[in-house]
Amino acid sequence: MNLDQFKIKRDEAFLFTIDMQERLVPAMDQSTFCRSRAERMLQAAEIFGLPGCLTEQYPQGLGASVDEIAAAAEACGHPIFSKISFNACIDEVMAHLRASRRHSIIVTGIETHVCVFQTVRALLEMDYNVFVPEDAVSSRTAENRLNALNQFRDMGACVTNTETLLFDLLGVAGTTEFKAISKLVK
Repeated sequence: MNLDQFKIKRDEAFLFTIDMQERLVPAMDQSTFCRSRAERMLQAAEIFGLPGCLTEQYPQGLGASVDEIAAAAEACGHPIFSKISFNACIDEVMAHLRASRRHSIIVTGIETHVCVFQTVRALLEMDYNVFVPEDAVSSRTAENRLNALNQFRDMGACVTNTETLLFDLLGVAGTTEFKAISKLVK
């Protein structure tokens, strides 16, 4: 069994944050927990210097990204792309991703069974390694979220959690980054 698809390397990682918007987040199952974990991944992206981006689904109707997510994305220099497609792999996003030369994509956001699902599937079709921290994605119902997570596994994505990703990206203790990440998870 080839385990490479389950190894995330910092120099290959890209963080994709999908549709964490004002009118969507409150409607999600365990919305506060999911939002805090997506924010934690953005804070870690700043610590590690990971490139990435945010998307907003039809922001005229669904609002902008929630304040905490927008602020964390701005802090690490992740641009925001508006879209109307459920699949977030629109031309502008893909140009940004290709320019980063990264091949291991961490996907967080909502809804797990709609926009996250179509994005994960598209990334896998393009031969990216995809990592989905299950605590940083959500849907309106737990059943829809779990169904999508099972499909991600079946399609070949690595379904994991934020803490596993953070320590995998970290690799070793005793560094300044270790201290910063340790503060995030306490």
